[in-house]
Amino acid sequence: MTAPHPAAPAGPVPHRASSVLLCGVVPLVVVAAAAGVALSWAPDLPDPVAIHWGPSGVDGFDTLPRLLLGTGAVALVLAAGALVLAVVAGRQASVRRLCAGMATGLSVGLSALVLGVLHAQRGLTDARDVGDVGAAVTAMLVGGLVAGALAAWATPGDRALPADRPVDPDAPRVPLAEHERAAWTRTASGSTVLVAGGAAVLLVAGLAVTMPMPALWLLVVVLAALLGAMSVFRVRVDAAGLTARSALGWPTLRVPLDEVEEARTVTVDPFADFGGWGYRVGAQGRVGVVLRRGEGLEVRRTGGRAMVVTVDDAATAAALLNTLADRSRGATRG
Repeated sequence: MTAPHPAAPAGPVPHRASSVLLCGVVPLVVVAAAAGVALSWAPDLPDPVAIHWGPSGVDGFDTLPRLLLGTGAVALVLAAGALVLAVVAGRQASVRRLCAGMATGLSVGLSALVLGVLHAQRGLTDARDVGDVGAAVTAMLVGGLVAGALAAWATPGDRALPADRPVDPDAPRVPLAEHERAAWTRTASGSTVLVAGGAAVLLVAGLAVTMPMPALWLLVVVLAALLGAMSVFRVRVDAAGLTARSALGWPTLRVPLDEVEEARTVTVDPFADFGGWGYRVGAQGRVGVVLRRGEGLEVRRTGGRAMVVTVDDAATAAALLNTLADRSRGATRG
């Protein structure tokens, strides 16, 4: 196996203006608007306001300005991180969509939570008298998910970039006659993602049982769906190229044959190469479905992009993908 290596950059990262808008401008406007609304409620709010709840009710208080400053700073710092990743490493639409969804979704979700919690305290003289804030938690989850999904949908996709040269002649091939057809498929999974994700679901479910906050069950459902979407992928190489499809159908990552520059096997270290497990973004926007340590398939594609999938029998997948890409270009030239 070869050592993992990122694809070389090819021109500037595309759609930087839309990334600045969705990862920078929109979160800033959302946080500022929420702060403005909250400050307009100040005469009707207790001082200090309730900011934290435990199993027995309110157990944390702070001033309104510090609450707004703290939550606003968290939202904007996270958005800034997503913006940097998008404009520096967003060569693939999946990266830019992830960044836009996170930046917008987190800013909307945190703003909805703050406004919901404060709205529940309007008219009170003592914040200890505030009732259930489940509606605020629900607004955070639903608002954040919807806003994030809309931001990802609004992010421009990748334009077609057919390769202008043959597949690397040193890349592996399989012997395949001109009249023969072939496909390869495997299931990619890993125990680390299942164990860590399952533990998170059980932890939140335990909190939902012990705390009088029905909205936490919505978070359990969201986490369970996320675990199902990120723990098992079906990987396929055929005449369409490479496809890695989640067991739930989303996300689905594709590399068309005409954009394949070369496919090879690599040895993947999840932390060193991608900072963890799951759907990940590595150096220079190299994306990965990283479900375990060890053997993986790396596909270099046009535009300085690369995709990695940890899966068994990656050598066969790489050789077949190179062969099919060769055949596709021969047919095009013919």
